[in-house]
Amino acid sequence: MASPAQPGTIFSPALAARFDRLVTLYPVRRSALVPMLLYAQDEIGYVSDAVVAEVAARIGITELDVRNVVSYYSLLKTRPAGKYHVQVCTNISCMLRGGNEILDHCKKKLGIPNKGVTPDGVFSLEEVECIGACSWAPAAQVNYAFHENLTPESMDQVLSDYRAKAPNGEGK
Repeated sequence: MASPAQPGTIFSPALAARFDRLVTLYPVRRSALVPMLLYAQDEIGYVSDAVVAEVAARIGITELDVRNVVSYYSLLKTRPAGKYHVQVCTNISCMLRGGNEILDHCKKKLGIPNKGVTPDGVFSLEEVECIGACSWAPAAQVNYAFHENLTPESMDQVLSDYRAKAPNGEGK
């Protein structure tokens, strides 16, 4: 099992140490899988083959077990995404209240298709089935932040606010 003191880890020493501690917090090591994948994705940018291999080794499960979990959760990405990953819900509640229109608006505004990344790497866009915000439909999630009761105008403001946060003026 890799640790911060061992060469060959793809993670920063701080994250490797966090993983070493995380697996001790659960009665079953496998229970640390989703948190580890989310932390790894935050640091690396996506769940690469190298992330899958190292997380599997750290937990003591097969890479296939890790890939099965990765394929289930829409928050886990297997290819690079934008700095700000926009997920627009189009499930029934959001669809009935304009989710498809919000998705189409984002495609036009960002100039990318579903699962696309803007050329400057600031945004990626993805249609998702449900983000659990049915009472506030239509809704979208940008990274870990929810945005509810959206209109094309309020979605423009959401995108503008994130673009303004982009490092080094990217996307301006």
